[in-house]
Amino acid sequence: MTDNDAAQSCEIAWFSALCDDDYEFLGVPDPALRSSWEHCRNIVLRAEEGGFDNILLPSGYSLGLDTTAFAAAVAPLVRRIKLLWATRIGEDWPPQLARRIATLDRILGPNAAGTAGRLNVNIISSDMPGETITSPARYARATEVMMIVRALLNGEALDHQGEFYRLKLDPPRITTISGQCPAFYFGGLSHDARECAAQGADVYLMWPDTMDNMRAIIADMTARAARFGRTLKFGYRAHVIVRETEDEARLYADRLLSKLDDAAGKAIREQSLDAMNYGVRRQAELRGAADGDGFVEANLWTGIGRARSGCGAAIVGTPDQVLAKLRAYQAEGIEAFILSGYPHAQEADLFARHVLPHIAHGPLEV
Repeated sequence: MTDNDAAQSCEIAWFSALCDDDYEFLGVPDPALRSSWEHCRNIVLRAEEGGFDNILLPSGYSLGLDTTAFAAAVAPLVRRIKLLWATRIGEDWPPQLARRIATLDRILGPNAAGTAGRLNVNIISSDMPGETITSPARYARATEVMMIVRALLNGEALDHQGEFYRLKLDPPRITTISGQCPAFYFGGLSHDARECAAQGADVYLMWPDTMDNMRAIIADMTARAARFGRTLKFGYRAHVIVRETEDEARLYADRLLSKLDDAAGKAIREQSLDAMNYGVRRQAELRGAADGDGFVEANLWTGIGRARSGCGAAIVGTPDQVLAKLRAYQAEGIEAFILSGYPHAQEADLFARHVLPHIAHGPLEV
């Protein structure tokens, strides 16, 4: 393996399990790994120490910790890493959301150059707690929110007369460090989700898929964004299992599932609020297309999805194999990776030791 021999750089992010999603054995709750301030804080600190560029702080109002309170608390404890703060659109009012983003950006502090902040925003098109609206309406609302928040954080006076919001406002007094809106990371596979991303997002996130399907999604999203006079960057969210040999990596994958009860796995998948969306169904299709060992293509293992809603596959192999897989994704246009593993702190250390030093990486420029 040659250090940093890929010509292009990418952003490598890790994941802090704020939503009760950390296990030694999938589907078997472990009190030591449940979401808590201490446990999730330690994952963030390990990721910064390991050299990751960014860390996703997920959000789920029925699971785990509040993401905003956590982000504000952990921000003064880190000096370099970016926070990818997830926010559920259905739980907020756009002007308050803009003020919250600016405040978190200020708490977190500047990048190494002092030119911008270190906060990015993962936009989730959610319902309000207790409500259900149709998919087209939900994504149309998210599009409006992104436009409103972007205008306010770019310092523009707002006169927005939309389907969901009618607002005339001056920009908030508190700005981000850069004076610009942070990057919006956004994912979703349905037509409505893709149109929303094309109009409002900066980084389009994908869950694991075959290389052919990923290539088709990138082409489709590039064309959709172009119709709005925009360009997108692309990110890939996946789990990872890296070991010194392929046999060790596969044995560890088998170990993760060795205590899983199918009924318990089904219950975990269905408790998530996104359990019936298009992307989740696609993850189930991948599991159905996999071979007897759960691999749907070389080094892409779908077993994770047996006990997890959402991102349901892992890159599994040796450091060279994992690196080659990441570089193959890069060659197709992926510029940001959000990775995780079980348990999250342990697997962050292994990836940081065996793969991260050998790939050119740094914060994504948007």
